[in-house]
Formats: sequence, C-alpha cells, structure tokens
Amino acid sequence: MDNPQIADRLDAFASLLELVEANPYTTRAYRRAAETIRDAPFPVAELVTSGRVRELRGIGPGIETRLRELVETGAIAELAELERELAPDLVGLGRYLGLGAKRSVELARALGVRTADELREAAAAGRLRTVPGIGPKTEARLLEALAREGEPRSRRGLLLSRAWELVGGVAAALDGEAAGDVRRWRDSCELLSVVCAAPDPRSVLAHFVALPQVVALVEQGERRAVGVTVEGVPIELVAADPNRFGTALVRATGSGAYVAALEPLPEAPHEEAVYRALDLPWCPPELREEPFRGEPPALVELEDIRGDLHCHTTWSDGKASVEDMARAAQGRGYDYLAICDHTPAVGAVRGLTPDDVRRQAEEIAAANELLAPFRVLRGIECDILPDGRLDLPDNVLAELEWVQASVHGGQRMPRRELTKRVEEALRNPYVRCLSHPKGRYINRRPENALDLERVFDVALEEGIALEVNGLPDRLDLRGEHVRDAIRAGVQIVCSTDAHSVRGLGNMALSVATARRGWATAAHVVNTRPLRSILDGPRAAY
Repeated sequence: MDNPQIADRLDAFASLLELVEANPYTTRAYRRAAETIRDAPFPVAELVTSGRVRELRGIGPGIETRLRELVETGAIAELAELERELAPDLVGLGRYLGLGAKRSVELARALGVRTADELREAAAAGRLRTVPGIGPKTEARLLEALAREGEPRSRRGLLLSRAWELVGGVAAALDGEAAGDVRRWRDSCELLSVVCAAPDPRSVLAHFVALPQVVALVEQGERRAVGVTVEGVPIELVAADPNRFGTALVRATGSGAYVAALEPLPEAPHEEAVYRALDLPWCPPELREEPFRGEPPALVELEDIRGDLHCHTTWSDGKASVEDMARAAQGRGYDYLAICDHTPAVGAVRGLTPDDVRRQAEEIAAANELLAPFRVLRGIECDILPDGRLDLPDNVLAELEWVQASVHGGQRMPRRELTKRVEEALRNPYVRCLSHPKGRYINRRPENALDLERVFDVALEEGIALEVNGLPDRLDLRGEHVRDAIRAGVQIVCSTDAHSVRGLGNMALSVATARRGWATAAHVVNTRPLRSILDGPRAAY
C-alpha cells in the first residue's frame, strides 16, 4: 500500500471512531498519524514491515498495531466491522440532512433500513412520522433537505485547510482540478467542487463513487455527480468534455454573481481561452467573488515571502525548539524568522517573563551562530492589557527586533473601549504589528467590535502593520479587511502564527487571504529583505 492509501484508511477509521463517540484524543491521534503518513517522503509500509514505524512522530503502539494489520492484510478488521455496523453512507446522508451520527443510527434502526437509498425510500413512503420523536415539523424539515440533496453546499462551512484536504484529495485521485470555494481560498467553504476533463465520463464517475472519501451518492447525471463524505459534506464532480473543460472550470470556480456577470460563457478547453474569447484578462481565482471585468493587479505570490514574522516555540505553547523552527523556515527558503512567544497575561498557556525573554535570547543567539546568514529575530507576541498597556515593560521591548501586540482576553469589549485599548497599545514606540486584529475563530467566535477605520488611521500615523494570520481557524484579517487596509495605505504582514514546524506551511493560507484582499508584494512587509525589517517600522513604509 502506498502512503495516501494508508492515510485514507486511518482517516476513515478516525471518522468512524467519531461516530461511536470514542475518546476524542484517540480520534485526533489517528488523524494526526494519517497526516504524518500522507506527507512522509518515503514508503511508510517499509517502516511498518521493518518494525521502525514508531520512529515517526505521533505513532504509538496502538496505531502501530493497526498499521501492521493494514499493511499485512490490506484491511483493519475493526474498521470493517464499524463500516458494517454503522453504514457510513447512511450516517453521511443523515449528517447532510442535519442529524447527528447517533440520531441517524437510531432513525435507521427504527425504520429497519441499512442504506441511504432505503432511508430515502422510507421517507418518500411517509414512514418518518412513525419514528418516535419525529413529528410533522421534523419530518417536513427532513423531506425538504432531501429535496435539496443535489445542491453541493455544506450546511456549515468547512475550514479552508480541511476543505483543501478533502477536495484536493479527490481532485488528485481523479486527475482533476479543485474548484468551488476552495479554489477561491474562501476562509469558510460551503461549495466543494472538482472538475475533470473526461472524454468518457462513465469511468471518472465510477472512480468518484469508489473513493474512500465518498460514502453516499445524492445525485448522478451523465457528466455530474454529488457525493457525500461520512461527515455529511457534499462534493460535486463535473466530468467535462475536454473541449469544454475551461468553461466548466470557470463556472465551477467563481461565485454565482461573478459567473453570472460573464455569461454566456464561450466553450473552450482551458480557462485562458475562455477569457480571451470574452476579450478579458485572466482573473486569479481569489478575485472571482464579485463581478469584475478589469485588469487584475499582480497579486503577492507565496514565493515573494522572505520570512515569517510570527511563530511560537516550546518556550510558550509551541511544539518545537527555536533551532527546529529556524531550520524548518530556512528549509522553506526564508531569510529570517521571528520567534514571538506569548507573555504571561495570555493566561491559557505559559507566557514569557522579562527573565524568560532574556534567557531565550541566548538560545536565539546560538541558533543564529549555527544557521548564519539566516537570521532568527528576537520577537514577542505581547498581550494588550485591558487599559491599553503592554504586558512587558518598555525596557524589555526595546531589546527586541519584532514586537507583535495582541488582544486575547476581552474580545467582547464594547467597540469604543476595545478600540481605545488597541489604539493605546499601537502608540507604544516598540510595537511593529497588530496580531489577528478582529480576534475571530471561524465557526466558533465572531469578530470583535474593533473599529478598523480608526485602527488604520493610528497604524498609518505610527508605522504599524496589521497581520493576516494564517491559522486556518483565524485567517484574520480576512480578505475584505485586507482590501480596506490597503485602500487606507496600511501595510500588512503575512504570517503563520505557527506552533509547530508543520504550522509554517500555513503561509499559503495567509498569502491566499491577502490575495483575496488584492494585496501585491509591495503591500506586504515580509516580502522585503532583512535590513528593511531591522531598520524599524518607518523603513517598512
């Protein structure tokens, strides 16, 4: 078995463990192991057979046993048993309809059905109302949801990282192209789509149905299908005629408003030909939200980034040492990396005191000696206290090369008070950047009430940049706010807030979010050489 096949089986096992409400730590362990195996640059099956697989991070004795069984027999017996018992296609459909896994199983047992198709037949026959706990309103809601099955829209937006993992995996398996919200790099993805060039659509559709990610089919036509994952997430497949592949990709990528403004779309084998036929310049997918027919700017590229200015280490809540993070950043081709661990007021995790900051300086100096000319910057993510003061004294901040100010507690403060708090902090002469300004967690916590227009004014006066935080559940500033910042003349920083070596990869999410805000390399501080960073805030403008 190759690495993706092994990883897919572990992911499937994790999903079914979730359905039986297994220990969440166990479920997460299997998902992390799947990620490790999928990204491994060598055949993991060989490590399993040689008894060395536990050398991989996150692989303990329990997972090793499952891997040995999988590699030796091609299956995991417990996974097969769970699939028989839980009928993943039925659970996937249930979740798509808004039912929890447990309720889906209870419903199936009450109706005496085993598959998604049998559930549909029972619903169409009016048998839902015979199930205890399902009254007329619930029945009507489920029937309405079933009637909308063919719409490839998730009931709750997926985080961009998870959506890319899901859609990217399907696209790779089918030799297709990711489309929908994922290709536009939306922070929360509802429309998941893959487009393939298919002279004979039947083989592609059959492959799609057989993928481990797809547990139920809710619609199938000659060149289109909609499948559902075990989590209840719908994915659309478009198997386009090769001569119309470009047209299908444009249509499946853009928002409804964007595509409608271009209609009627000419038939063409690739996107560039579609735009030429429309007498328009090619438009990057990130800008295909609102109707737009002009010349797009030269957006910032991932390759333009010369360093990451926000990451954490084991000094606070990170998982890697200063040297490990620095070597990983150097391996990405960066010139510099700022270590920005927390300060004590963050509360939930360990924060650095003034003594800690100075002791950390020794470790940073040692890393710089080893890795020169690569440079590790002494930085901090310093909490903004409720009265606007910073969590470390100025004489400590003065020693540092990069200071990020952050609000963690008090995100629900009234607009005026929160804005005053942040403004006071931004006027500190040592602050260089405001971290995750709107304090949101996608799908978990809304944006705070911070008055960004006022913050832009102060940032411009003081030479402060605003962060585009690359954590998948933050992506803060979001695209619309990046565009507002740029219009106001404020610089941005694309950073990852990485808490591990792997987390440095979230720069792709940060850059894509900046691109959604029409940012060019000139708007992004860390596209500049180290000297510009060290010379101070005004030098960056």
